[in-house]
Parts: sequence; structure tokens; C-alpha cells
Amino acid sequence: MFDEIDKSISFDGRDIRLKVGLLAPQAGGAVLVQSEDTAVFVTATRASAREGIDFLPLLVDYEERLYAAGRIPGGFLRREGRPPEKATLVSRLIDRPLRPLFPGWLRDDIQVVATTMSMDERVPPDVLAVTGASIATLLAKIPFNGPMAAVRVGLIGDDFIINPTYKEIEEGDLDLVVAGSPEGVIMVEAGANQLPEQDMIEAIDFGYEAVRDLIQAQLDLIKELGIELVKETEPEVDSTLEDFIGDRTTQAIKEILTHFEYTKGERDEKLEEVKAAVAAEIAEMPEDSPIRMAAEANPKALPTVFKSVTKKLMRKQIIEDGVRVDGRKLDEVRKISCRTGVLPSRVHGSALFQRELTQVLSVVTLGTPGDAQEMDDLHPDEEKRYMHHYNMPPYSVGETKPMRSPGRREIGHGALAERALVPVLPEKSDFPYVIRVVSEVLSSNGSTSMGSVCGSTLALMDAGVPISKPVSGAAMGLIKEGDEVRILTDIQGIEDFLGDMDFKVAGTDTGITALQMDMKITGLPVSVVADAINQARAARLHILEKMLAAIDKPRAELSPYAPRLLTIKIDPEFIGMVIGPGGKTIKGITEQTGAKVDIEDDGTVTISAIDGEKAKAARAIIEGMTRKLSAGDVYVGKVTRIIPIGAFVEFLPGKEGMIHISQLADYRVGKVEDEVAVGDEVIVKVREIDQRGRINLTRLGIHPDEATAAREAAAQ
Repeated sequence: MFDEIDKSISFDGRDIRLKVGLLAPQAGGAVLVQSEDTAVFVTATRASAREGIDFLPLLVDYEERLYAAGRIPGGFLRREGRPPEKATLVSRLIDRPLRPLFPGWLRDDIQVVATTMSMDERVPPDVLAVTGASIATLLAKIPFNGPMAAVRVGLIGDDFIINPTYKEIEEGDLDLVVAGSPEGVIMVEAGANQLPEQDMIEAIDFGYEAVRDLIQAQLDLIKELGIELVKETEPEVDSTLEDFIGDRTTQAIKEILTHFEYTKGERDEKLEEVKAAVAAEIAEMPEDSPIRMAAEANPKALPTVFKSVTKKLMRKQIIEDGVRVDGRKLDEVRKISCRTGVLPSRVHGSALFQRELTQVLSVVTLGTPGDAQEMDDLHPDEEKRYMHHYNMPPYSVGETKPMRSPGRREIGHGALAERALVPVLPEKSDFPYVIRVVSEVLSSNGSTSMGSVCGSTLALMDAGVPISKPVSGAAMGLIKEGDEVRILTDIQGIEDFLGDMDFKVAGTDTGITALQMDMKITGLPVSVVADAINQARAARLHILEKMLAAIDKPRAELSPYAPRLLTIKIDPEFIGMVIGPGGKTIKGITEQTGAKVDIEDDGTVTISAIDGEKAKAARAIIEGMTRKLSAGDVYVGKVTRIIPIGAFVEFLPGKEGMIHISQLADYRVGKVEDEVAVGDEVIVKVREIDQRGRINLTRLGIHPDEATAAREAAAQ
């Protein structure tokens, strides 16, 4: 265990405190990272490798505790349960820059756990957790090509700021997270309000400068603790089997990769034949053959080595010949096709976006304000009125496996597409609908997240959602061998699988709305990132042109099966009256009219129904209930009941008053029934509203012009 150290880092006017040696003495490494009143506790622990593991089993968990904000969880159990979507996204945010920095040969179990233990409304905890993960890993003495750190960059006016508050993020035009290592940028995640490419590049550069300060602070900390960066040597591996497979397969693989006319399925089939031939040759060798013994000792060795040979040859072909496995140039986009309205009109909007073998069906549903998603997490947003969900079933890649609930990848891809489209959505005041888009990946060969952005833009326009501009997206890749770098436009599956970068860029013809960059190497200079961003613009505009050929603007009419919304404003003091005890009144309005009613705290009432007439009927009831009455107002009403001393009249929807027997006529009335009967239509005037809110009506003193005006108003 380390001696207790409390170290403060100050940059850009803000302090970050690091506390080591106080908490979790049995964890491999532990640090409490604090800024203002937000504190995140991060641990990293390493366990011995399990038998037969041929990958790095890194597990990253981000945990939110509601006590951090002084809250008790809801529900029967009153404790945290399944992590909210935001927690899943932060887990990914930590994992993505951390994973590439572990040595490729490492097979030990590694777990990083970040827990938000205190949080204010100024400082988001996510970037603190990313930096904390690097520190905890260094303290645990796990082999690691770090340090690594992350910062958030905001844009207020013309000024970039580091680690903005929640309020500054909401008011600004940029929410960018930059993570980096000593070798360069390693991860980018951004949402922006159509920011020009050059501004985004400058923001990334600005953020990486701050990242370098945090990296130096980590180096100073471990030096102070007397820790040396762990540089374990790669275990020696017998290369006999690797050399044999390389000799037997290199030429055959090279020939397959140069058959540009092959489809993905044909190429995969040919490669499998080569692999099967080598496996058969090995199986026929004597039992005491070193090659056969090595293959039988590790059944995963053959596919692993075969993948390595394929990777090396594909990359060499791109670097040396400038040509890809499908024959495209480095900056060429695959064939695009777009269709809208592919599903029946019961669906509010639909579109099919296809980029050769990648096919995405996006479907839009329009809902009422009550359909907004309530956010039960630590973050300030209380609800979400635009939701984007992404599904990728196993048949999309020709596989069979059990259907499960969405995993981290699906949640992350949906969130990226959501972020890309939010800047172009209409304001709530102009379009009060809650919007849900579901992107179904029907076939996948790379870049499905950007396919869902394109398909969803088309579906939103098909649904009649008045987006300000259409959004398109492209996925960029990269091959780096030594000093040689090649940037690839619109990467397909094999290029993503065997390449060094997956860089997704979405935006309008004006600028970028979302970015997401992940690396498989230990960092890139900002200049290379800039080249990728600029190259992506041409691809985005090309794709956008194809999309606009299918539908060039939002449809003027909504689907006939989409709810019709009417919005009115009432005095907030009437909210309780409209809702009624236990919701009795508002439920009664719904039962009577068939319309759904949602009321906000500021008195905004949204009424929805498939049939517009039903919505109008509900509006009339609510307007009647909430109308402020004055003595002398004249109305047309209907007698609803009779008592010995008078008659009750409903003169507005939901509003009733009484005509005393003495106010029924200008002469003496013996019995109420002699003048009116239940169901009679009568002209009444408000005589007074007493201190208990009871409305007294009269039929006396009504001028003929007043009666005529009341009848005309009732007819409307």
C-alpha cells in the first residue's frame, strides 16, 4: 500500500485533486479524482490469465451511486439496479482510450471500476473517470503504454474552454472529449452544432494540449511514489507453426485479395478454403511433428496466425499499391441507394439506406409529451424527447445466436446517431412531439452506425419532422506502417477489423454534428486526425447528394396514423383542478373524448389524438374549465339537474352554475319544472361568484344582442 498523497493539478483555472493511498488497500491501484464537489473513485486490478484465452479480457465498469447527489433510488428495493444508458456510455468512454494501450500479447484479466461518489451540477464526472483509470492502472503496475488522460472541450462564443460545466455545455456549440497518450490523440467523442471542420480540428488540438499537461502530472505522481512504468517483455513464442502457416498461405491469400471482383461472401469463402487446406495438411503430419503438436496444443493458433497473415497482406496492398480489397481507391465511397416510405403508413415514417452490403432500415414513431423518457441518473437532464435505438441482429452478418437485450455496442451506436441528429431537430415549441427512431441493421459490412444516421435522416423527413438540415455520415479508417499512413474512406468490415482506426464523422453541408474516433494503436498526431476529418467531408457530401435524390425535404403532412397535437396554455393555478383528485378529472376527459392530455408545470397543456376532432373536444373542455369568469358574461348552457330551489346549468365544458328559482323569470315561478327541464338549452348570465367559488346564474337582464353573441360563440 502507498503512503497517503493528496496532489493538486491546476490548469485552465480549474483544479483536479488526486488522492492516493487512502481507499481500497487491496485493489491493485486506486485513486480518488476530484474537481469542485465531483469525486470519482477509480480502481484497477489484475488477475492471472485463464487457460485458453486468446484476447485481452479487459472489463471496464462505471458505477453511479445516487447518494453522490444526495438522492435515494426509487422503486420497491430502493437501491441501484441496472445501470442507466449514460453509465453504459461512460464505461465505453473509459474503455476505448484505455484498451489500445495494453500490450497486444497481454492475456491477464484486468478490471477497471470507476464509481462516482460525489457530484455537483457543475463538473461532469466522465472525463475524470477516464484520467483516473490511467492513474489506477499505473499504480497497479500493469503493463501499459501510458499514461493516458482525457479532457472535455466546450465552445462559448469564439472561445474554447477546458472541462466546461453542464450549463456551459448546454449553452455552447460543442461538447468534445479528447483522450490522448504521449504519442498523440487516441480517442475523440463529440457532439456539435454544425461546427466547421477547421474549428473542430482546432478544438481537438486545443484539447490535446491540456491532455499533455495531465499526462505530465501523472508522470510526476508516480515518480513521487517511486513507481516505474512497467515494461514487461513479450513472452517468447515458438514460431515454428507461424512460419509454416505463413509459407503455405501467403501466396494464396495475396491472390484472393487481388481478385477485386469477389463479393465479401466469395472472398470469405476462398479464405476459408485456404485455411481448411492448411489445417488438413497439418492433420496428416506425424503425431510427433512439432508443427502438429503445436497446433493441437493450442487449437486457436491456426485461426490466429491465419488472421495475422491476412492482415499483413491487406495492409501491405493498401500501403504499397493504394488499392483496397474491393478495388476501390482510398477515398472512394461504395455504391449508395436510398428509399423512403418502405413500410405501410401505420408506421409514421420509414426509410432504407444501403451502402452495398450494409443495409439499415430506420423507422420513426411520433409520440406525445408524456412519452418522453424520464432520466433516472446523476445528470441534470430530467427527460429526453428524442430517442434513437440501434439493433443489430445476428442474421445481419449471416450468423445464428440467441437474441439478447442491447449490449454496450448497440447502446453506443444508438447514442452516436442520436447525437448526430439532435442539432437539426425542431424546437419543442414548434414541434411538440416526442420522437423515437429505431435503426434495424438488416445487413452489415462496416459503417452501420453511419448508415443509421443516414437512414434516420431520411425516415425523419418521410415522417414530416421539420428538421433544419439533412445529416449524413461516413466512417473513415487508417493503415499505419512505420511512418507510412493511409486514410481510407467508407471502410468495410475487413478494413475495420484489420485496420488501425475507426473514425465516424456525421454532419450537414454546413458542418459537423458528431464525431467518434477509436484507435487500435497508441496514438496519432493531430495533423493526421485533421486529414481524416477533411477527407470525410467529401464523402459526407457525396452521400448527402444521394440521399436528397430520394427525398429533398420533410413531407408537408404527417402520417394519418400519427397523433394530432393541440397545445394551449393555462394558468398554473388551474393545473390541480384539471388533473383532479387522484387524476380523476383528467382521466374523465380522456374517457369522454378519447384524447390524451399532458400537463407541464408551467401550465402548457398538450392534447393528442389520432382524430383531430377528439383533440378539439378535449381542448374545449379544458378551456372551459380554466376560463376565468366575470359577472355579466353571457353563455349558452344546458340544464343538467333540477332541485326545488333552482336548476343547475353546464354553460362551459366542465363548468356548472345554478339559477335560483327567483332568477328563472321576471315573474313569480311556482315550480322550477314549470320553466325548464333537464336537457333544455338556456341563455344565462353570470350573476356572481361567491367566496366559495360557486357560480350563481340568472336568466334576467340579458340583452338580445348578448344572447345572439352567446349563440354564435357556442356554435363555433
